[in-house]
Amino acid sequence: MDTILDPGEEVLATFTGNMTTYIKEHVMLAAIGSVLAVALLMVLGNEHAWTGVVGAVAAIAVRGIYVASEQVGMTWTLTNRRVISPAEVPIPLSEIEKVRTIFSAAQIVTRSGDKYMLKYQTDPKETAATIEGAKR
Repeated sequence: MDTILDPGEEVLATFTGNMTTYIKEHVMLAAIGSVLAVALLMVLGNEHAWTGVVGAVAAIAVRGIYVASEQVGMTWTLTNRRVISPAEVPIPLSEIEKVRTIFSAAQIVTRSGDKYMLKYQTDPKETAATIEGAKR
């Protein structure tokens, strides 16, 4: 998708998800899911609580493989006037209230309360700082 810019608008940066970051985050999710699944099975008195690890890892792996290309292929564009989502939704810089990080994502919060996630960033703090810097 080629972003159409307004006259006088300049691209300052683009942000695309990173496959290595995507994999690392899914490994972390599988580990957390494994602990929670085993704990739940133990509380329920299941003699085979170890199966929680198998189930959690399998579920996260299947999901991760299934949506990897879709999630990592999303590109956000930052211009001197707005942030443009992969779906071409424009977010004017003047409407951005704050940008924060959550794990490997930078989250844009608008004045109206809308939230947008730039997922699987190699350096989400740098992504957030770049967007914040463009607001000035």
